[in-house]
Amino acid sequence: MYVPTHFAGSGLSLLENGGLADLVTCTPEGLLATPVPFVYDAETHALHAHLARNNDQWRQPVIGEAMAIVRGPDAYVSPGFYASKAEHGRVVPTWNYVVAHVYGELVVHDDPVWLSAQVRRLTGKHEGGREEPWAVEDAPARFVEGQLRAIVGVSLRISRVEAKWKLSQNRSEADVDGVIAGLAAEDSGGGVDVAAAMRSTAGR
Repeated sequence: MYVPTHFAGSGLSLLENGGLADLVTCTPEGLLATPVPFVYDAETHALHAHLARNNDQWRQPVIGEAMAIVRGPDAYVSPGFYASKAEHGRVVPTWNYVVAHVYGELVVHDDPVWLSAQVRRLTGKHEGGREEPWAVEDAPARFVEGQLRAIVGVSLRISRVEAKWKLSQNRSEADVDGVIAGLAAEDSGGGVDVAAAMRSTAGR
């Protein structure tokens, strides 16, 4: 991924807070990709997830490293947001976004014990903040066993992370303020989230 110096950032917060990644592998059958919910394990520095057993991606040998694309917020940026539009008009539309490309070795876990623990970690991550969190134990045991037989675990043992925080760092302070205000005023969740990320990055 092309990452100019002013857009370089850490991917750690994306890994810790992310929910869904695109798992991409190069195989003898060509490129394969699957959206997967994941949990980041800081101790092993790996992403843990699962695939449907009927998904052929886990069976195909991986050529080189696998990659997971973890996305943060993104939004369209109108030239009308820039203060410099009124000054000289030399502005064009762009897109602000946060993304991490995570590379590493893909390991398959066709193991019900590993899968059971992973499903509980994943569920706990997303149910923990709810008033009445759902737990795996809330479902009948035989039903859960059947569901576990239908999936296969995968881990991406991370070798490197390329993270890009494209949040108008190459614009003037007035332009940044204009983009933050413009996005924050929009109804879309993406715009509001990008505005929040821009505030954090710019120290506002």
